[in-house]
Amino acid sequence: MADLAPDIPRPSHAYVPGLSARHPEDWFDGIKHTAQAGMSVETLRQSRAFIAGVTYFEAGYFWECHEVLEAVWMALPRQAPERKVVQAVIQLANARLKLKMERPRAVLRLCDIVDAHLAEPGPNPVFGFERQALGALVSETREAAA
Repeated sequence: MADLAPDIPRPSHAYVPGLSARHPEDWFDGIKHTAQAGMSVETLRQSRAFIAGVTYFEAGYFWECHEVLEAVWMALPRQAPERKVVQAVIQLANARLKLKMERPRAVLRLCDIVDAHLAEPGPNPVFGFERQALGALVSETREAAA
């Protein structure tokens, strides 16, 4: 797995339902609490929750990515384009997790959801994510499920 940012705690393992133990319920609370409703989009982008979510995704901690990015997603304004892109990353993490769980139909269903989020009109890049790069990861994930 990739190196984590220095201030992001490394989970003892990547949680995969049915294959490994779940982390303690409050393990991610300190990270998730750095994303709060009412914060500006830029402040949310700089939060430990956002940085940890991206870092966990890149390191292959897909369940953990979802766990912390959900706090960012919930804190973003409903109509913000960043909300759709964060949702796309969360669902892509879910698809990658389903790959590990050997559930190819779920992978393909989640990839369809990610594609729909990425097809929404809006700026590019968003929150530092290039839509084309995310689309390439979706294609890679689909191929792995086939």
